[in-house]
Parts: sequence; structure tokens; C-alpha cells
Amino acid sequence: MTTFENPSTVTPSQARALFRAGTVNPTAGWAAGFTQTNLIAVPWEWAGDVRAFCERNPKPCPVLDVSAPGDPSTKLAPGADLRTDLPRYRIWRDGELAAEVSDAAEYWRPDLVAFSIGCSFTFETGLAAEGIPLRHVEQGRNVSMYVTNKQCVPAGRLHGPLVVSMRYIPAGLVDHAVRISGAMPAVHGAPVHFGNPKALGIADLGRPDFGDAVEPEPGDVPVFWACGVTPQAALMASRPPFAITHAPGHMFVSDKRDAEYRVIR
Repeated sequence: MTTFENPSTVTPSQARALFRAGTVNPTAGWAAGFTQTNLIAVPWEWAGDVRAFCERNPKPCPVLDVSAPGDPSTKLAPGADLRTDLPRYRIWRDGELAAEVSDAAEYWRPDLVAFSIGCSFTFETGLAAEGIPLRHVEQGRNVSMYVTNKQCVPAGRLHGPLVVSMRYIPAGLVDHAVRISGAMPAVHGAPVHFGNPKALGIADLGRPDFGDAVEPEPGDVPVFWACGVTPQAALMASRPPFAITHAPGHMFVSDKRDAEYRVIR
């Protein structure tokens, strides 16, 4: 992980250039005001199942763009390359994690269809603007993510559990966090739960399945949002022959502004 004095001030193109050059860093707090996305790229014969899975589970899997087979470009950032412009990728074979790399170009195949899925980092700018602290950003850590006991609606061969991201929010600000994030349904929207983590089957908040453990401040409440790592849990459960995803917390920084996905309320 590389520490930058103020990564929130870099432009999306600067962030992508840094990642393309080999910088590896979680992207929470980067390029403030610009939309970040999750990535899942699968062979075209699995693309229909992924699309249907996302349609049936829009809370964790809101699709913002889909590529043509083999095409590593995205309308979310003209000129960008999904093979190289994320800080870290995961390579999957038969549902098993085969590698983590900072450049996926050598693994990219002409039959891969890439899905760009909304990310909860997108509404963090709105939370911060209204004075809601982001503990993981303050502590220089990746956001905490957990596999829950809630199953997604299956589609074709694809099935798996809901994954959530957790942010500690001061108790008096939880309603504000619900309102702000709820105005952005294309990037997961309002939380799915807050309070007792055991209701989601989470035994220990100090041991996340993905990301880093984050320390609460006195009076904080754990708040849980549907997470775009859910497709990776589905990969592990459904075992397609091959896939490429982002590494959790290491997102694609697009040229789209967060405000474009805000519903006026």
C-alpha cells in the first residue's frame, strides 16, 4: 500500500495513470466526487447468467456498464483500459482465487464480457460533505466487508451469499447516512442493516472476510450496505471456469461524477 498526502484531489485520469504505472492502493477517498466501480469479467457464455444475477439482485449488483466481448474499454471513462487501470485484480479459475495482480492484460481473453458495477465509495463523498466521518479513510484502511447469511436470488448457474460493506457511523448521524446513500440507488443505495451484526450472521466485526478491520469511536454504530464484492462470492459458490475481478476495495475510478447517480429527493 502506498500512502498519498491527499489522494482525494487527484483527477480520475491521474489516478488511473498511477495505477497503470504500478501503484497499488485501496481507492476509498480517491478522486473525490467521481464514481468508482467494481469489475467482474467473465467468458461470454457466462455473461447472460451474470446479467440476470445482477438484474435479480440490484442492491448489491447495480450495473453501470457492460462491454462487448473482448473489449477492455468502458463508456464510463473513454480511453481507459479495464485491463490495466485498476490498482489490483483477482484472477479466478473454477471458483478458486488463482492470482492477484496489478496488471490483468496478460490474462484478458477475447471472449471476456466486463461488467462495471456501482460501488459504495461513490456515496462516501456525500457522507463526508455532511460531516459524517469515514473511519476507514481516517485510519488509512480498506473498508470492512463481510459475507452474510443472506442468499441472493440465483440466476442460471450463478448463486451465492450477499456481501456487505460496513462503516461505523456515530449513532446520531445514522439517519443522515441512510438519507444520503438512499438517494443513490445506482451505487447500492440505503443500508440493508444497522446495529447487531449477528442478524447478518457476522460473528466478529474485527475479522472481515475482505478488506481491513476498522476501529470504532465511542458512540459509533455499525452500518451495513450491500456490496459489489457479492459477485465474487457468487464466483466462489458457482465456480465458473474463469473470471477477472477487482481486488476488494481496489476500484476503477471513472470519469462520471457522483452527482450523476443522485436521485433528487
